[in-house]
Amino acid sequence: MLNLFPSAGGSPQLTRRDLIRMGPLALAGLSLPRVLRAEDEATARPHATAKNCIYIFLCGGPSQMDLWDPKPEAPLEIRGEYHPIDTNVPGIQIGDLLPLSSQRADKFAIIRSQHAYSTGHGFAIMDSLLGQKNPRPNEAFPTRSDHPGFGAILHNLLGGCGDLPAWVTIPRPFTTGHEFYKGQTGGFLGPAFDSFLLNKPKKGSLSTELFKVDAIQPVVPPQRIAGRRELLKGIDAVTTLQEESGAGAALDKHYRNAFSLIAENGAKQAFDLTLESDATRDRYGRNEYGQSFLMARRLVEAGVRMVNVFWTYFGPDGCQFNLWDNHGIDGPVCGGPNRGNAMLRHEYCTPSFDRSFTALLDDLAERGLLDETLVVVTGEFGRTPKINKTAGRDHWSGCQSTLMAGGGVLGGQVYGATDAHAAYVKEHPVTPDDIGATIHHAFGLTPEDVVYSQTGRPTRISEGQPIIELFG
Repeated sequence: MLNLFPSAGGSPQLTRRDLIRMGPLALAGLSLPRVLRAEDEATARPHATAKNCIYIFLCGGPSQMDLWDPKPEAPLEIRGEYHPIDTNVPGIQIGDLLPLSSQRADKFAIIRSQHAYSTGHGFAIMDSLLGQKNPRPNEAFPTRSDHPGFGAILHNLLGGCGDLPAWVTIPRPFTTGHEFYKGQTGGFLGPAFDSFLLNKPKKGSLSTELFKVDAIQPVVPPQRIAGRRELLKGIDAVTTLQEESGAGAALDKHYRNAFSLIAENGAKQAFDLTLESDATRDRYGRNEYGQSFLMARRLVEAGVRMVNVFWTYFGPDGCQFNLWDNHGIDGPVCGGPNRGNAMLRHEYCTPSFDRSFTALLDDLAERGLLDETLVVVTGEFGRTPKINKTAGRDHWSGCQSTLMAGGGVLGGQVYGATDAHAAYVKEHPVTPDDIGATIHHAFGLTPEDVVYSQTGRPTRISEGQPIIELFG
């Protein structure tokens, strides 16, 4: 049942366009006056324009000074070989690895003063995806006592999406080896609020082969997936899925229905990239990254509330490399370059990101979707100011940069500042909790809004404070 009018705090954002998307059956039992009152409440919040969110996670921790926070006056061993370039916003410069993005700076805001809680990938990833410091850092895998991920909270407080899942993860859930990170499930809200996972095969990230929805699976930790039969290979076979483990019994009717709905033509079309023109697919980039961004646009346009896009690399042989983690090493890296600076320049990194990200911003703007779609670009932490012996940078929690666009965020601005070496925050420090609260704020939610566990226990959605200065 759609949760359009939750008793927990926060008002739903429901417009007449949403009603058309959801169809008459979704509104059974709701009176027209209540529906229209919900629309009026949303309209009364001028800063809360987001209805959907595309959350892009650059796995490994992107370099702040090489991308979004250049320091041209720093010594060479800190500033590196790249140079700042002017953007289309006077006074704002970014790194020359991002020439296309530099001409869209009026569409996004740069948060330069974020810092992480940890320099360990596992901990920092969980903190970022949860939007809070993980209270149980010794737990490697998700549990049903976890705080819900962003998509689950939005689904719970703002309602579902008719025939489509409210929260979708593409091109696959983020794992490193067998480690499946927290923040990708509904946590204590239960399986009905889990992310709907596309499970693209782990190989060929730069392949130009058509990106298809090859398999879909429910969110459960790998140790519980191990005993299952092989996941179905095609979307048309989804409805035959039979769960053979205890985890299957935990899935309630809402999630089971999603498997059936996604096999129907209407919902399935949102995942069908063949419906896009060749020119559009070329514009985004004919690889896993570009096609994931394009699918994210299709999904939010169809009404999906939250789309997570995870950017990691898989070679043709399935070798995984979190390419934004550009330490550089002495040996080969999945067939690619092994020097840190060359990793940043490689097609699997900044050139593809620059093309795909700007195509997404332009496409959303041209379709009139940017104001209602919050786009977030982040990673788990930043990189060391000093370049190491393999021409790369190591893990750094002192500061990092995050981008936000759309959803009421005013483009063409920089929030916060770092010191002369992009090592530590100098002005307006921002935590992962604050980033989470800012995402919620874009939807008209407050940190004090609560969600309820299946046993009725209330929990605040955030312990952070939104960066309200970003909004118009």
